[in-house]
Amino acid sequence: MPGIRITVADGPDGFDRAAADEIGSTIRACPRAAVVVATGRTPMGPYARLADDLSADATGDLRVFQLDEYLGIPRSDPRSLASWTRRSFVEPLGIEPASVHWFDAMADDPDAECRRYEGAVAEAGGFDLAVLGLGPNGHLGFNEPPSDPMSGTRVVPLTEESLASNAAYVPGEPVPTEAFTAGLDLLLATRRVVLVVSGRTKHEIVHRALDGPVTAQVPASFLQEHPDLAVVVDADAWGA
Repeated sequence: MPGIRITVADGPDGFDRAAADEIGSTIRACPRAAVVVATGRTPMGPYARLADDLSADATGDLRVFQLDEYLGIPRSDPRSLASWTRRSFVEPLGIEPASVHWFDAMADDPDAECRRYEGAVAEAGGFDLAVLGLGPNGHLGFNEPPSDPMSGTRVVPLTEESLASNAAYVPGEPVPTEAFTAGLDLLLATRRVVLVVSGRTKHEIVHRALDGPVTAQVPASFLQEHPDLAVVVDADAWGA
């Protein structure tokens, strides 16, 4: 795995610092980077640290892409992943709203919406940076298993593992069962990927993703072949 750098961070502060440094180094080197960013609990601390580290001068020209979104949930709904992305990344980093590319979860033609999203990525020249979390079943974005490397941007039915994981984020509400996701083809073509993983529950899957067979049953395993992958993992997830 010649293109992979793994940092095992000690404690929440060390994790947030290491992840923010990896993300920030790309932004500083490429102020007009096209960046696709994950939600979930794990990247929240790094995003907050990143906002403290970077001035508006460093982030004002970023082009930000939403990674995934629940089908049929309006952007204004606080449950939407767009709302979460806006609160955790776009607004704290002072990114211009016109520079953010969202999924239209209410689109009449979801397939056409996926093609529109892919066109916007192509117009940006592809992703310069992807900040990704690791799903409990090895998904990236909502590229659920099995997903091969050429899986495109699409609407997917969410697996039982993803539904159970997502339930924690929408307490008392029904969990959406379908979602848009940026395709695995776009994510694997990203020039630089930062994968952030934390918590004991991710111990088995992070090792399956990084040390196990490369297989569509663990979509994140295709990152083993990426030429520029930085992995920041806490000690609980990495284990002994």
